[in-house]
Amino acid sequence: MITLRCTKKLLGRLGASRAAKPGAPERLPTARLGDWHANVLYRPNAELVMFVNDRSLLPVVVPARPGELIVVRFVEALGEVLRRLGVPAEVIEGETAQMAVVQIGPTRSRQILGSMNDFDRMLDYRLASGRAFIDAALELAKAPCGPIAMRRPKDVAVELLASGE
Repeated sequence: MITLRCTKKLLGRLGASRAAKPGAPERLPTARLGDWHANVLYRPNAELVMFVNDRSLLPVVVPARPGELIVVRFVEALGEVLRRLGVPAEVIEGETAQMAVVQIGPTRSRQILGSMNDFDRMLDYRLASGRAFIDAALELAKAPCGPIAMRRPKDVAVELLASGE
């Protein structure tokens, strides 16, 4: 189980009725990487959704349309990103299996939103060269990030998955 912490723009797209009600008890994530923040991004020729992991800042980018497939695409893309980072198949299967139950909620970390904005600015350059979304996300994951002590999200994600925390 994870919670997707969505911006207001994305909550509207997903249907705010799916969001956890204020005051409702939050369920803790069961996935090793924990919860994710997400935002919809508008580009001249595409609408995208960027997901950023709360613990590692690992980014994942998927098409925003059709809206009912956003979460499915996210889980599939995450599996591919982790595979390309060298995470063992059984660990990927375990992580994505824990993501079968997704709770939708509002964002709660300005620090993660700031990192998402940084990634958003870097994304145009990565996509302009014709890279696929997965390749662009992997490039973003190499950028040192202040909230994780100038470490790279890809390294932190792999360590979290290897440690079993």
